[in-house]
Amino acid sequence: MRLLFLAVLRRHTGNAVTAERVRDHLEAAGHVCLLKDAADLESSSEIAHLIRAENLEAALALHLYRGGRLVQGHGIPFGIIFGGTDLNEDVNQREKNEVMGKVLEEARFAVAFTESMKEAAQTQWPHARGKIYVQSQGVVTVPNAAFNWNTFLHCPGINQNADNLHIFLLVCGLRQVKDPLYLVDAFSEWHQEEPNVYMVIVGPEVDPVFTREVKAKVKRTAGVRLLGEMPQEDLHAALKNCFAVVNSSVSEGMSAAILEAMDLEVPVLARNIPGNAAVVKHEVTGLLFSDPQQVLFRNHLRFLGHLLVFRRLPYI
Repeated sequence: MRLLFLAVLRRHTGNAVTAERVRDHLEAAGHVCLLKDAADLESSSEIAHLIRAENLEAALALHLYRGGRLVQGHGIPFGIIFGGTDLNEDVNQREKNEVMGKVLEEARFAVAFTESMKEAAQTQWPHARGKIYVQSQGVVTVPNAAFNWNTFLHCPGINQNADNLHIFLLVCGLRQVKDPLYLVDAFSEWHQEEPNVYMVIVGPEVDPVFTREVKAKVKRTAGVRLLGEMPQEDLHAALKNCFAVVNSSVSEGMSAAILEAMDLEVPVLARNIPGNAAVVKHEVTGLLFSDPQQVLFRNHLRFLGHLLVFRRLPYI
């Protein structure tokens, strides 16, 4: 079958990585999968022309609003994969909510990464019950064997001579929904008490205005560093070498960084939101937090270190 697959393909983002993995799976199954960036195809006429020119028989879209609204109405069957912000953010905007409801009416099926995502979709659009299925993401990690951890630490100016260095990595594109500044003050306070503790934010500059805000805050904050985007294999190597991976997002579908950390057997510390709670079982497969200023949060960080010294967390 010849398939059109639409997704927002901003480099080194979770949606882009997921889209590439889905495409690879479809092609391995014998289909022709034409992956296109939804951001480059904003009109229905462009999609119609593409379908005719490429003789496409069906379509798939990642993200109910960004991709889904572009594949409806063309006379070919299509399915939807929920992205995360469609269910957690866009659903709260009336116009987008109505558009997404109409997309689901026409879609043959929809895929949610978690049961909580499925429940949220069914609550919003009861007419879609019976066509929403849960399929969790899979990940493949390939750490770069030539990656130099000391060089990685040197770039942001981290003191490599500190005893028992604890590097917490927060992997995200710099945009507000990822909320990378949420933990900055808490980690800075901890660093001032224990200079071996650092939080390093790693990711591409997605939102230019917000990026300037993040850079300004990090520049004047002790114990917090900022690095740009990295090749995936280098990022996996960095994850493997760090003390723990942190996620502070306001909204997640299913975090690829968390899944990759678990695959690499690296402890995870994640904000307690539905997308993260669907993956991380508190104090079993990782740690969930709700408020970085709570004493409980600081205790959990130390508890995490205790687990790391004596055993690896039993990840799923």
